[in-house]
Amino acid sequence: MPDKEFVRIGKRLFSEGLVGGNFGNISLRAEDGFFITRTGAYLDVPGAPVLVPLEGPAPVGASSEYLVHQAIYRRTGYRAVVHAHPAHAVAASVVLSKIVPVDSEGEMLCPEIPVVGGAPGTEELAENVAAALEKGPLVIARGHGTFAAADDLDRAYLLTSLAEHSCRVLAYSGFFGGCNR
Repeated sequence: MPDKEFVRIGKRLFSEGLVGGNFGNISLRAEDGFFITRTGAYLDVPGAPVLVPLEGPAPVGASSEYLVHQAIYRRTGYRAVVHAHPAHAVAASVVLSKIVPVDSEGEMLCPEIPVVGGAPGTEELAENVAAALEKGPLVIARGHGTFAAADDLDRAYLLTSLAEHSCRVLAYSGFFGGCNR
Protein backbone atom coordinates (compact mmCIF):
# COMPACT_ATOMS: atom_id res chain seq x y z
CA MET A 1 0.00 0.00 0.00
CA PRO A 2 1.18 3.54 -0.76
CA ASP A 3 0.77 4.96 2.77
CA LYS A 4 4.23 6.58 2.98
CA GLU A 5 3.96 8.19 -0.47
CA PHE A 6 0.53 9.64 0.38
CA VAL A 7 1.89 11.14 3.61
CA ARG A 8 4.97 12.57 1.88
CA ILE A 9 3.00 14.23 -0.92
CA GLY A 10 0.16 15.25 1.42
CA LYS A 11 2.62 17.08 3.68
CA ARG A 12 4.09 18.92 0.71
CA LEU A 13 0.64 19.97 -0.53
CA PHE A 14 -0.34 21.14 2.95
CA SER A 15 2.92 22.99 3.66
CA GLU A 16 2.62 24.93 0.37
CA GLY A 17 -0.99 25.87 1.05
CA LEU A 18 -2.25 23.86 -1.93
CA VAL A 19 -4.83 22.19 0.31
CA GLY A 20 -6.44 23.32 3.53
CA GLY A 21 -8.29 21.43 6.19
CA ASN A 22 -9.47 18.10 4.88
CA PHE A 23 -9.82 19.22 1.25
CA GLY A 24 -8.30 17.33 -1.66
CA ASN A 25 -7.30 13.74 -2.28
CA ILE A 26 -4.54 11.59 -3.72
CA SER A 27 -4.66 8.31 -5.62
CA LEU A 28 -2.31 5.73 -7.15
CA ARG A 29 -3.19 3.08 -9.71
CA ALA A 30 -3.01 -0.51 -8.45
CA GLU A 31 -3.29 -3.85 -10.22
CA ASP A 32 -6.98 -4.24 -9.39
CA GLY A 33 -8.03 -0.57 -9.32
CA PHE A 34 -6.51 2.31 -7.39
CA PHE A 35 -5.70 3.38 -3.85
CA ILE A 36 -7.27 6.68 -2.76
CA THR A 37 -7.23 8.73 0.41
CA ARG A 38 -10.13 8.36 2.79
CA THR A 39 -13.11 10.70 2.83
CA GLY A 40 -12.55 13.57 5.22
CA ALA A 41 -8.85 12.77 5.59
CA TYR A 42 -6.31 15.53 6.17
CA LEU A 43 -3.69 15.01 3.47
CA ASP A 44 -0.77 15.60 5.82
CA VAL A 45 -2.00 12.67 7.98
CA PRO A 46 -4.23 10.75 5.55
CA GLY A 47 -4.44 7.39 7.29
CA ALA A 48 -4.67 4.11 5.38
CA PRO A 49 -5.84 4.54 1.78
CA VAL A 50 -8.83 2.64 0.38
CA LEU A 51 -8.58 0.27 -2.61
CA VAL A 52 -11.28 1.16 -5.16
CA PRO A 53 -12.13 -1.03 -8.19
CA LEU A 54 -12.02 0.46 -11.70
CA GLU A 55 -15.70 -0.36 -12.15
CA GLY A 56 -18.58 -0.03 -9.74
CA PRO A 57 -19.06 1.57 -6.35
CA ALA A 58 -16.26 2.37 -3.94
CA PRO A 59 -15.89 0.72 -0.55
CA VAL A 60 -17.01 2.67 2.50
CA GLY A 61 -14.43 5.25 3.50
CA ALA A 62 -13.15 6.16 0.02
CA SER A 63 -12.88 9.83 -0.89
CA SER A 64 -16.09 11.40 -2.18
CA GLU A 65 -14.19 12.24 -5.40
CA TYR A 66 -13.52 8.57 -6.20
CA LEU A 67 -15.74 8.85 -9.33
CA VAL A 68 -13.32 11.37 -10.87
CA HIS A 69 -10.27 9.23 -10.12
CA GLN A 70 -12.09 6.11 -11.38
CA ALA A 71 -12.93 7.84 -14.68
CA ILE A 72 -9.35 9.08 -15.09
CA TYR A 73 -7.87 5.60 -14.59
CA ARG A 74 -10.42 3.95 -16.88
CA ARG A 75 -9.80 6.43 -19.71
CA THR A 76 -6.07 7.17 -19.45
CA GLY A 77 -2.77 5.50 -18.73
CA TYR A 78 -1.90 7.79 -15.82
CA ARG A 79 -0.70 6.08 -12.65
CA ALA A 80 -1.15 8.91 -10.11
CA VAL A 81 -3.66 11.71 -9.47
CA VAL A 82 -3.50 14.67 -7.09
CA HIS A 83 -6.63 16.74 -6.47
CA ALA A 84 -6.01 19.96 -4.56
CA HIS A 85 -7.74 23.25 -3.81
CA PRO A 86 -5.08 25.89 -4.49
CA ALA A 87 -6.70 29.30 -3.86
CA HIS A 88 -5.32 31.22 -6.84
CA ALA A 89 -6.13 28.42 -9.28
CA VAL A 90 -9.67 28.19 -7.91
CA ALA A 91 -10.06 31.98 -8.17
CA ALA A 92 -8.79 32.00 -11.75
CA SER A 93 -11.21 29.21 -12.68
CA VAL A 94 -14.16 31.32 -11.56
CA VAL A 95 -13.40 34.03 -14.12
CA LEU A 96 -11.54 32.25 -16.93
CA SER A 97 -12.53 29.36 -19.22
CA LYS A 98 -8.89 28.32 -19.59
CA ILE A 99 -5.67 29.35 -17.95
CA VAL A 100 -2.83 30.43 -20.22
CA PRO A 101 0.28 30.80 -18.05
CA VAL A 102 2.52 33.80 -18.68
CA ASP A 103 5.38 32.64 -16.43
CA SER A 104 8.25 30.73 -18.03
CA GLU A 105 7.69 27.48 -16.10
CA GLY A 106 3.98 27.45 -16.90
CA GLU A 107 4.58 28.23 -20.57
CA MET A 108 7.12 25.42 -20.77
CA LEU A 109 5.42 22.67 -18.75
CA CYS A 110 1.71 23.34 -19.28
CA PRO A 111 1.03 26.12 -21.78
CA GLU A 112 -2.74 25.84 -21.37
CA ILE A 113 -4.80 24.59 -18.44
CA PRO A 114 -8.45 23.87 -19.26
CA VAL A 115 -11.25 24.75 -16.85
CA VAL A 116 -14.22 22.36 -16.71
CA GLY A 117 -17.56 22.34 -14.93
CA GLY A 118 -19.40 19.87 -12.74
CA ALA A 119 -20.36 19.67 -9.11
CA PRO A 120 -17.94 17.90 -6.74
CA GLY A 121 -18.40 14.15 -6.51
CA THR A 122 -20.64 13.88 -9.59
CA GLU A 123 -20.53 11.83 -12.79
CA GLU A 124 -20.56 15.12 -14.73
CA LEU A 125 -17.37 16.28 -13.06
CA ALA A 126 -15.80 12.83 -13.52
CA GLU A 127 -16.59 12.87 -17.24
CA ASN A 128 -15.36 16.43 -17.78
CA VAL A 129 -12.12 16.00 -15.85
CA ALA A 130 -11.27 12.65 -17.47
CA ALA A 131 -11.96 14.05 -20.96
CA ALA A 132 -9.66 17.01 -20.29
CA LEU A 133 -6.92 14.75 -18.90
CA GLU A 134 -7.01 12.65 -22.06
CA LYS A 135 -5.56 15.73 -23.78
CA GLY A 136 -3.13 16.95 -21.11
CA PRO A 137 -2.00 16.30 -17.53
CA LEU A 138 -3.68 19.18 -15.71
CA VAL A 139 -7.22 20.59 -15.40
CA ILE A 140 -9.07 22.89 -13.02
CA ALA A 141 -12.66 22.18 -11.97
CA ARG A 142 -14.43 25.55 -11.94
CA GLY A 143 -14.58 26.95 -8.43
CA HIS A 144 -13.38 23.65 -6.98
CA GLY A 145 -9.74 22.76 -7.58
CA THR A 146 -7.02 21.19 -9.67
CA PHE A 147 -6.70 17.60 -10.88
CA ALA A 148 -3.15 16.71 -11.94
CA ALA A 149 -2.35 13.30 -13.42
CA ALA A 150 1.04 11.74 -14.12
CA ASP A 151 3.12 8.58 -14.01
CA ASP A 152 3.96 9.19 -10.35
CA LEU A 153 2.87 11.33 -7.41
CA ASP A 154 5.92 13.58 -7.58
CA ARG A 155 5.05 14.72 -11.10
CA ALA A 156 1.34 15.13 -10.22
CA TYR A 157 2.38 17.22 -7.22
CA LEU A 158 4.71 19.32 -9.40
CA LEU A 159 1.86 20.03 -11.85
CA THR A 160 -0.40 21.04 -8.96
CA SER A 161 2.24 23.43 -7.66
CA LEU A 162 2.80 24.76 -11.18
CA ALA A 163 -0.91 25.52 -11.63
CA GLU A 164 -0.99 27.53 -8.42
CA HIS A 165 2.22 29.37 -9.26
CA SER A 166 1.00 30.29 -12.75
CA CYS A 167 -2.37 31.46 -11.44
CA ARG A 168 -0.67 33.46 -8.67
CA VAL A 169 1.48 35.22 -11.28
CA LEU A 170 -1.66 36.02 -13.28
CA ALA A 171 -3.40 37.33 -10.15
CA TYR A 172 -0.45 39.49 -9.11
CA SER A 173 -0.30 40.94 -12.61
CA GLY A 174 -4.01 41.87 -12.39
CA PHE A 175 -4.82 39.64 -15.35
CA PHE A 176 -8.11 38.07 -14.30
CA GLY A 177 -9.84 41.20 -13.04
CA GLY A 178 -13.04 40.72 -11.06
CA CYS A 179 -15.62 37.99 -10.73
CA ASN A 180 -18.16 37.90 -13.56
CA ARG A 181 -20.67 35.48 -12.01
